[in-house]
Amino acid sequence: MTISLFSGQGSQVPGMGRDIAEAFPETAKIYDTASEILEKDMRAVCFESSSEILSETINAQPAIMITSLVCINAAIEKGFKFDGVAGHSLGEYAALAVSGMVSFEDAFRLIKVRAEAMNEAAHENKGAMAAVMKLAPEKIEEICSQSKNYVTAVNYNSPQQTVIAGTPEGIEEVSEKFAELKARVVSLNVAGAFHSKLMQSAANKFYEAAKNISFKAPEVKYYSNVTGGELTDFSDMPSLLAKHIVSPVRFTSELNAMYEAGADYFVEFGAGKTLTGLVKKTLKGVKALNIENLETLEGADIYE
Repeated sequence: MTISLFSGQGSQVPGMGRDIAEAFPETAKIYDTASEILEKDMRAVCFESSSEILSETINAQPAIMITSLVCINAAIEKGFKFDGVAGHSLGEYAALAVSGMVSFEDAFRLIKVRAEAMNEAAHENKGAMAAVMKLAPEKIEEICSQSKNYVTAVNYNSPQQTVIAGTPEGIEEVSEKFAELKARVVSLNVAGAFHSKLMQSAANKFYEAAKNISFKAPEVKYYSNVTGGELTDFSDMPSLLAKHIVSPVRFTSELNAMYEAGADYFVEFGAGKTLTGLVKKTLKGVKALNIENLETLEGADIYE
């Protein structure tokens, strides 16, 4: 079973997707659709922005999603077929579009309001995130729960990596304790404490907009960060996606659920290869690769 993976915020790099977009003119409609809905030139954002401009939430989220969609559509044109989809945080929106749950137009409408709402919440509630390595998730949860300042585990990425989010003071407080336990702590280049209660205002605003979007059952298996497994109830997607903004990303559980369902080939689409690395750290005996440019697209052994 083959799974398509889509990465989240933080994977952006200037110029991403350009060579594939130029080699596959059919992908132009993705940039055109996004530019019209987002009311900005998304080609310029993806191809010409500095790292600083591209890392802003209102630019990073749609740019990353566009690149993921361009990469997988080029692969599909070459004969790629898949049985399921999963995204990491923001990546769930590329997964929504690719699975057929929403139209590309509605996917960009969702990402527009999500990015704007999260950007606003990040400015209202100053927050930070950090990756903690070489420490069990349970120990990380325990230390966070004892912190005087707000901090919590939000991304369960692999058995060796958990991301925390909270106030800058909370991150600093627990980081000292993690260091005492010989854990490695790396600050993340993000604008806020995503997937924590500091994003509640964004979740509320997003929900009101998402209620107007039409959702369908997916055409392939769809795995959810919120449930940590295959999603089978699609009756209230606006509530689930709003909850997603303030809930942990249970990616390790998702990978295990996919593996138990028979997944043995994982292909990550979009900038970077973060998820490819997480697959290799979490599962044994599976194949994982990433497609982020023309070289990786042409060299992938995934076409029928």
